[in-house]
Amino acid sequence: MIDKELLKDYKERFDNDPKSQAVRHAMAEVGINKSSVNYEVKREHTFAFSEQTKRGAITDQKRSGRCWMFSALNTARVETMDRLNVETFEYSQAYPLFWDKLEKSNFFLNSIIETADEPRESRLIWHLLQDPVQDGGQWAMFAGILNKYGVVPKKIMPETYHSSNTAELNEHLTNKLREFAFELRTMHENGASKEELEAKKDEQLYFVYSLLVKTLGEVPETFDYSYRDKDDNFHRISNITPQEFFKKYVGFDLEHMVSLINAPTADKPYHRTYTVKYLGTIAEEPAIKYLNLEIDDVKQAAINAIKAGHPVWFGCDVGKQSERQLGIMDTKMYKYEDTLGEEFKLDKAQRLDYGVSMLTHAMVLTGVDLDENGLPKTWQVENSWGKKVGDDGIFSMSDEWFDEYVYQITVPEQYVTEAQRQEFAAEPIELEPWDPMGALAIVH
Repeated sequence: MIDKELLKDYKERFDNDPKSQAVRHAMAEVGINKSSVNYEVKREHTFAFSEQTKRGAITDQKRSGRCWMFSALNTARVETMDRLNVETFEYSQAYPLFWDKLEKSNFFLNSIIETADEPRESRLIWHLLQDPVQDGGQWAMFAGILNKYGVVPKKIMPETYHSSNTAELNEHLTNKLREFAFELRTMHENGASKEELEAKKDEQLYFVYSLLVKTLGEVPETFDYSYRDKDDNFHRISNITPQEFFKKYVGFDLEHMVSLINAPTADKPYHRTYTVKYLGTIAEEPAIKYLNLEIDDVKQAAINAIKAGHPVWFGCDVGKQSERQLGIMDTKMYKYEDTLGEEFKLDKAQRLDYGVSMLTHAMVLTGVDLDENGLPKTWQVENSWGKKVGDDGIFSMSDEWFDEYVYQITVPEQYVTEAQRQEFAAEPIELEPWDPMGALAIVH
């Protein structure tokens, strides 16, 4: 029980603690992290890397959780820049956002129909209703959008208020989808057939489509695109579909991309593949799948890709030991033991098991600094938070930070071993919808 004697003891201990007395005013004025920054770490991050890929101009997802889209498109555009012979290029992020919201709505309503016999108070129904159409996602979810809908240049479908500021749109869509879920479950309770439920769902989806056109703009079926290349030559691409543009100017072989994770928890043995129930965007696409590997194997695949000039999409917990303004991610970034009085002691597996850490943000690995033995020291990271953070939008990640807070990368299959390709081909183990490996990259 918290009584007067216990509080008196706490006060005396605090008053007699010189470290607490020294930092209390600084912490109250500038916050925990700023008062804990270890500026010695800055010396270890020179933002110079021995291996680098090509990259375009820094992008800005603004007040949206589209990091997974930005990072995937920033990976894809490198091939486009070569094929168009341009210095930089940017794909429309509003275009896949439109399709993601519509397809996620369909995926959610399908899941509601599929689980119609589940009690409303079950953990599964509670989980489905939490965030049916949030901004977040993973590589495989975006690959499905690319495969079905293709891409368009940013000038063909530019940003709108709601693509850059998604909270209001998400709130209205979420509330309406929950209402639709109530209608479908009520129809089921009253004896409606599956065909009747699916017909009702199709009717409900028109509201979603209509709202998306109003807030994000109408998506193009075909378009013309004009540009000047690096040599100042004018080009016009006429009457092309988004799917044709993707096939001609991106060239990703989506069927042969491999997602690797590092989840060192006891319930997920290495060298096995995993999927997550009720996680996806496009209903007809194959289920999400990852191969769980030791962290050194994950890093080697990333190094192989970077050396070959291929940027690497990755997912991490960006908020841990990361200084946004400096653009440094380092396990020594904050000296919490000096300011808070204690360190944070859980290891990577324990942080996953106890909800301390999970995948929250996606970015692109565009470089690595290798020592004389070929081992990584720091990693170059292309973020999508604009040029006002980091080194003009570029972040530097220590190799130890990669060990602790990187959870997923996606690379073409030629950058993993033959044994790993065979392991990835195995039937995946199903994880529960609330498993930490079902977390979505959403931080903005």
